[in-house]
Amino acid sequence: MDLVPVMKKGSGGHAGSTMSATNEDMPGEFSIPPARLQQIGVTYATITNQPFQHTVRAVGVVAFDKERHWDYVARVDGYIRKLFVFSRGELVEKNAPLLEIYSPDLLTTQNEFVDLLKARDQAREKGNNTVLESTERLIESSKQRLRLWNIADEQIAELEKTRKPQENLTLRSPFQGVVQDLGVDQGRRVMTGDHLVDIADLSVVWVWAQFYQDELPMLKKGLSISITTSSYPGKKFDGKISVVDPFITDASRTGRVRIDVANSDFKLRPDMYADAALTMDMGEGLAIPVPAVLPTGLHNVVFVDKGAGKLEPRFVELGRQYGEFYEVKSGLEEGERVVTSANFLIDAEAKVQGALKSW
Repeated sequence: MDLVPVMKKGSGGHAGSTMSATNEDMPGEFSIPPARLQQIGVTYATITNQPFQHTVRAVGVVAFDKERHWDYVARVDGYIRKLFVFSRGELVEKNAPLLEIYSPDLLTTQNEFVDLLKARDQAREKGNNTVLESTERLIESSKQRLRLWNIADEQIAELEKTRKPQENLTLRSPFQGVVQDLGVDQGRRVMTGDHLVDIADLSVVWVWAQFYQDELPMLKKGLSISITTSSYPGKKFDGKISVVDPFITDASRTGRVRIDVANSDFKLRPDMYADAALTMDMGEGLAIPVPAVLPTGLHNVVFVDKGAGKLEPRFVELGRQYGEFYEVKSGLEEGERVVTSANFLIDAEAKVQGALKSW
């Protein structure tokens, strides 16, 4: 094989060198016969200006939206007289009854409320404004006490209209949702603070995804992000970043990000694993295929095709990798052609000819 070195005297290197180097370290041109280049399977690519997109991926877990979740606890002592839901997962409509509690204390308070209403009526008939004002204050206090016992304003208004106390307190669903947990049975005695039933509205869910610490600066509140899950291949759910947790997990060096996802068909379920992908436009720039770059530790080296078997090793400065391309900061110009395969064999030839002295 004929090797014909073509060394440039006093070559100062290309303006795009990533590190300062002496003239003796700067690469120079060398030559390999075209037939030999064909034998070792050398391929080329042209440096072009193209748009860049960066995709950040993470894994996460689906959770219920705590703004759309309600835990009922007993606010009075009593007994569960009747259940209207019987198991986890049942769908309930807004204002649908969940359970009834019989409470002697509640019945006593309702009787006191009715007595106050009667006293107010008598004060109005007699025109006794002093008694009327005092009675009005007591009625408002009684209403507040009933509200604290989970009695809705509609139920209080009905009691004020009918003047008939109810033995049972009916708890109703605050929204359309599903039963997440049911902690009581019919006939069981409950005390103030006991857990009764949980209702979750799953029309919107949270996905808590884990992103690496160097990816967190790219994540901002309001960014759109797509969610997928292995349970529904090919199905994408649209979400938006709502919270970027400022705390980092020590073991994995990741930060949690909360993504709000519309889930009207209830396909995403709490504790389900999900994948999050965020694609961002990163502008335009010179692009070079990843296989064209030979990282040496000190430099990133590419071999520029000069035609007729002549190659020039070139130190280049690279930016971020976007898929199968690097962004070129300096060292190459648009339209130049670079080697994209057999780089190590080309590098060996360059070493033999003395065209590339320093790694």
